[in-house]
Amino acid sequence: MANIELLKKLRDLTQAGMSDALKALKESNDDLELSVQWLREKGIAKAAKKANAIATEGIAQVYIKDNLAVIFEVNCETDFVSTNSEFVSLTEEIGELLIESGEYNIENFVKLKFSNGETVEDACKSLTGKIGEKIALRRYEIFSKNDEQMFSFYQHSNKKIAVLLVIDKQIDSIVGKDIAMHAAAMSPKYLNENNVEKEWLENEVKIIKEQMTTDPKFVAMMNDSKASLRIEGIIKGKVNKLLSEVTLEAQVFVKDSSKTVKQHVNQNGGNLLTYVRYQVGEGIEKKVVDFAEEVASQMNNI
Repeated sequence: MANIELLKKLRDLTQAGMSDALKALKESNDDLELSVQWLREKGIAKAAKKANAIATEGIAQVYIKDNLAVIFEVNCETDFVSTNSEFVSLTEEIGELLIESGEYNIENFVKLKFSNGETVEDACKSLTGKIGEKIALRRYEIFSKNDEQMFSFYQHSNKKIAVLLVIDKQIDSIVGKDIAMHAAAMSPKYLNENNVEKEWLENEVKIIKEQMTTDPKFVAMMNDSKASLRIEGIIKGKVNKLLSEVTLEAQVFVKDSSKTVKQHVNQNGGNLLTYVRYQVGEGIEKKVVDFAEEVASQMNNI
């Protein structure tokens, strides 16, 4: 029976997975220092150094099973590792477990175990130690539908972009995939005007008004008390144009510029209920390395 406190200390020091930590203690007769050394020799203790690394590459995928669908992103540090067979295999196992568990809370999910008894969290740490790059499940969303509704999705060939749609009514699958591909290419921020964040829109309106104050034509109108209604109309027009660019339903459909995405879906008997688009690394600030500065810093520490 392993010493629980010792096991915890070893994992805190090395970030090794549970199974690897147990093996290390067994091989080292419960000697903490020797266990750390054993893990370092096996390359597993690398995970400790990678705990605060920035992982901006990886895979975005969609998994569907019956009336459940999940879109998720698993990160690593380099594009090279994102094609590594063990990394790809782990993402597949994560996708399958997400669908099977239906667990909506990521903190609870990473504590769940695969069939081999290893938790998701430990599996990521173990692979981190083996590959030498931080591996982590960054985010996911699970959606459900009824039998009259359908899922449509698109995953780009490089697995860097994934789109998931929930459509009311069973429509032609080709139509659904076309809309998902449109969303992947055009990157709308929201499904429709009702989903637009109030704070975001208020800030955009503020920017529009600020831009108008630098245009002599609009400045002259602002000084004319009779032109207030015209100014409001211009602002409204600019806002509507912005919404037509950032909302999926209002965008001009790329395969037929005579109609919007919403019109195309409606004409084929459906209605968009949900839209999610993941792009690997979006929103993560990438670390820019100045190699000359890094080498100089290392030389100063010698």
